[in-house]
Amino acid sequence: MTYTLDLNPDELLTTTRTVRKRLDLDKPVPLEVVRECVEIALQAPSGSNRQTWHWLVITDAEKRAAVGEYYRLAVEKYLAGTGAAGKLFADDPVRGPVQRRIGDSVAYLGERMGQVPVLVIPCLEARTLPAGNQAGLWGSILPSAWSYMLAARARGLGTAWTTLHLNYEQEVADVLGLPEEVRQSVLIPTAYTIGTDFKPAPRQPLDDVLHVNAW
Repeated sequence: MTYTLDLNPDELLTTTRTVRKRLDLDKPVPLEVVRECVEIALQAPSGSNRQTWHWLVITDAEKRAAVGEYYRLAVEKYLAGTGAAGKLFADDPVRGPVQRRIGDSVAYLGERMGQVPVLVIPCLEARTLPAGNQAGLWGSILPSAWSYMLAARARGLGTAWTTLHLNYEQEVADVLGLPEEVRQSVLIPTAYTIGTDFKPAPRQPLDDVLHVNAW
C-alpha cells in the first residue's frame, strides 16, 4: 500500500480541490499508485450493481499530447464564451476575484493538459443515451470518479474534474480506440502536487442553500 497523507475523513473531503497550476508536470506517477486509486474507486455504487464501467489510464506521451490538443481547443472556445468561469460575478467584489483566478488556472491547464503525467477517463458502457432524465446512467460512474479523486488526494496526487474535452468526444475516442458503445464521462488529469497544503474553499452559506422538507 502506498503511503497516504495524515487526513481524517472530513479533511480529505474538504481539501480535495481542483488542482491546475500546482500539478507537478515533471514528476512521474507510478502506474501502481493509479491502479490503487482505481481499485478503491471500484467500490463506489453503480445502478443495479451492473458495474459497466471502464477506466482509461493514459500515460503514452503521444496520446496524452493528442488528447491535450483537443482539450486546448475546447478551452479556447470555452474562455471566449460568456459563461467562462473568469467572467462570472464580475461585479461582485468578493466572488469576482476568485472567479478570475479560476479563469486564469483554466487557461493554464488548457495549455498544459497534454503534459500532465497521467490522464484518466472513467467510461461507461451505453449503446444509446436515454432521452430525458439521465441521472441513473451517469450516477453509475460519477461517484466512482469522485472516489478516484479522493484516493488520489490521500496519496499526495492532485486532480481536476473537467468535461470540456467532450466537445471533441468522438475525436478523443478515435485517438484512444474506444468502442462505439463506450461513453466518456470526465477527464481527470493526475499528477503529484507542488505542496499538499490544500484548504477548504469559500462556499455559499449553508442556510442559503439548505431546504428542509420544502423549498
